[in-house]
Amino acid sequence: MKAIIIEDSRLARKELVRLLQSIPEVEVVAEAEHPDDAKKLIEKHCPDLLFLDIHMPGKNGFELLDELEIKPKVIFTTAYDQYALRSFDYEAVDYLLKPIEMERLKKAIEKLSSNVATDNQPKLEAQSSVFVKDGDNCWMVKLSDIYLIQTSGNYSQLFFEREKPLIYKTLNQLEQRLPNSSFFRANRQQIVNVDHIKKIEIGVSGNLDLIMQQGITIETSRRHSARFKSLLSF
Repeated sequence: MKAIIIEDSRLARKELVRLLQSIPEVEVVAEAEHPDDAKKLIEKHCPDLLFLDIHMPGKNGFELLDELEIKPKVIFTTAYDQYALRSFDYEAVDYLLKPIEMERLKKAIEKLSSNVATDNQPKLEAQSSVFVKDGDNCWMVKLSDIYLIQTSGNYSQLFFEREKPLIYKTLNQLEQRLPNSSFFRANRQQIVNVDHIKKIEIGVSGNLDLIMQQGITIETSRRHSARFKSLLSF
């Protein structure tokens, strides 16, 4: 897979290139010191993966991602751990703290390979029914009846009718298979079925609050609020 390293430290770029030489499935096609240069390289090479620093001159890594039309997979590389939660809003494959250790890097690439395998599975149709198993309990559920999916540790929890089973899949894995026309990633922890939204309100912070027919309120993140308006507005 083609990768671009975006990092303002020359030494950090050089070290990451050295580590990646031991991982043959990753080909570094370009390096960038500044986000503006990175944007041009991403448009030129259409990489599969970005190794992205967060603190950079001019703008940070999150701001760069907000500007991209191409959406590669992202592994954040940073010396700061306080942005780990925010990285989930960008569906990051992993979050590596500097100095990056070889074993930790290999695990991130293994996680990426697992995600790619899931990406290659066909999308479900909106009218599909799916088999759900939680312990000894099994259901055949219409996707249209599932109104909410949220993360629960290493599991995802499905909400339909009065049932709330847990399945051993990540939210990112499920998102790749769900039809975009019906299911929307509201934040790092929740996916909602837009057909079950009763009304929408503007939250205190300016984000969208989705009021579901079931009486619960789902707060969208700032990034996903903007995407909701873009995808579902006239």
